Amino acid sequence: QVQLVESGGGLVQAGDSLRLSCTHFGSIFSIQDMGWFRQAPGKEREFVAAIRRNEGSTYYVDSVKGRFTISRDVRKSTVYLQMNSLKPEDTAVYYCAFRRFISSGTYDHSEAYDYWGQGTQVTVSS
Repeated sequence: QVQLVESGGGLVQAGDSLRLSCTHFGSIFSIQDMGWFRQAPGKEREFVAAIRRNEGSTYYVDSVKGRFTISRDVRKSTVYLQMNSLKPEDTAVYYCAFRRFISSGTYDHSEAYDYWGQGTQVTVSS
């Protein structure tokens, strides 16, 4: 059984940093993208960042460019999201997700991802 487990969320003040981690358990073949999404109360889930598992290309939503950095450790099957200069509007539940090569869609659409973590809460106070 495949399981993605996130960690690293918490309550911080504006301007602080957090590092989220997501590790998978169980066998997943042919991972193309490892992504992070977030969902704030009353809003739809939105794309935050993604990284190509093999070559390491990265993609970000405009609102986090220059503040967030996504990275991965292939050997550990872990993806990270370093979040700096956090803002109150970054408050959300953050989800990691893995997308396989055979999946349709693109890296920035949640429907394209096959596996999801349970989410970790990030709260940024002003």
